[in-house]
Amino acid sequence: MSPSRTDEACIHFTGVAPAARRTGLARSLYEQFFACAHRNDRRVVKAITSPQNSRSIAFQTAMGFECSEPVADYDGPGQDRVVFARRL
Repeated sequence: MSPSRTDEACIHFTGVAPAARRTGLARSLYEQFFACAHRNDRRVVKAITSPQNSRSIAFQTAMGFECSEPVADYDGPGQDRVVFARRL
């Protein structure tokens, strides 16, 4: 839960071992996080990834996130990121 933006929750990292991919584990983790964020009166969940991470972009989009265009230098010089937002 964001301490400074009281209506937001942020997913900082979610990783699933290759052998456990395509089992629904990541979807289940996200759904549990959405429920926790909702219980904590959050209205939006945000996440980021690099523009080259096509698997992450596809997954986040499938989970109902809106995807921004790449934001230049988001994480510092040359560190562009795509920003995701999903309303709860």
